Amino acid sequence: MQEKLSSIDRKILRLLQHNADLSAAEIAERVELSQSPCWRRINRMQEEGLIERKVALLNHKLLGFSITVFVDIKLSAHGRSNLDEFEKAIVGYPEVLECHTMAGSSDYLLKVIAKDIDSYERFLRDHLLQRPHVQEAHSNIAMSEVKRTTELPLD
Repeated sequence: MQEKLSSIDRKILRLLQHNADLSAAEIAERVELSQSPCWRRINRMQEEGLIERKVALLNHKLLGFSITVFVDIKLSAHGRSNLDEFEKAIVGYPEVLECHTMAGSSDYLLKVIAKDIDSYERFLRDHLLQRPHVQEAHSNIAMSEVKRTTELPLD
């Protein structure tokens, strides 16, 4: 798909991922294109799935979420139904911001956010460790956030 992107498409995507509030007219002006062709390009990229959705990024610290934890999960059984069951449960936990299947010593890596260490411990004990087939959970608490972005390097 990336080969099909023109330099103008890349410029549009860079602008949108930096600020999705820009209007088609504003984007068109910045990429030196008229509004209608710019809107058509944006619409095409949405239909093709390049633009999945537009969201607002919230400041988690100002909203009281002061703890970010990366959790390595190792399952005791790896049958397809066990993996599906675990993944369905994880999708239902709003505390889990990301879940990745892993190659290596753990099966999953979770990014979990919590208001404080006590609320994370409750989530860990009451939810994660209660899941069937969870053999190990290793928590790595982030001390500070050096970089956080959702912008892909489109150059």
